[in-house]
Amino acid sequence: MKFEIRRLTTCSSTNDVAKELVRQGAPEGTVVVSEEQTAGRGTKGRTWHSACGKGLYVSLVLRPETPEITLLPLAAGLAVQEALEKTESLSARLRWPNDIVWGGKKLGGILCESGFLGNRSDYVILGIGLNVSHEEGDFPEDLRSIAVSMRMAIRGEVDVESLLRHLLRGVERWYEIFTRGECGRIKSAFERHSAFRKGDPVIVMTNDKPVQGVYQGIDISGGLLIEDNTGLRRFTSAEIMNVI
Repeated sequence: MKFEIRRLTTCSSTNDVAKELVRQGAPEGTVVVSEEQTAGRGTKGRTWHSACGKGLYVSLVLRPETPEITLLPLAAGLAVQEALEKTESLSARLRWPNDIVWGGKKLGGILCESGFLGNRSDYVILGIGLNVSHEEGDFPEDLRSIAVSMRMAIRGEVDVESLLRHLLRGVERWYEIFTRGECGRIKSAFERHSAFRKGDPVIVMTNDKPVQGVYQGIDISGGLLIEDNTGLRRFTSAEIMNVI
């Protein structure tokens, strides 16, 4: 994949900029990187704290041919995990479906937004936000107990450009695996790097109510598998809140 990187000092959100570029005909491989986001987004309408010069805020334009893209955020998580390992030997974990965690705290997140032409995927915007250079005081007070940065984890400076290079290489590699339809490879790798192990008792938050059960991994389509007193249940839209 040929990457074309567009660098910004500030923007509302790199995903917003990437969407506008898609409307202008931007090809697959277009990358938007900004030093700051004034309206960064997470999943479920949440905001993403995007302090100026403290994080890596990047969005990539992808154009997969398959309409089934549920494994793509998990593949992206593997690309991020790989980039952290190669850049700073940082062993992060993946919390289904789109969080990067270290020491039980959130280090980064992934936001996939897609558009379709009929039943065919027209584009996917793969947004990745990583806390890089934050000290604890750089986070809003309500996030300090649950967020961490690479600098805090390694207790040193981070080479952001090296991180970006490894990230793009990782995305390219895992995206190729995704487009070849190697679902089992993504599933097994995600489970290997998961923040949870099979058999861990967890609480899962759904739209309706919390579900208490036992983590049983993910299925071949990327759905979350939880066993409770009713049997094995599959979730496609939920969050693992914590281990009991």
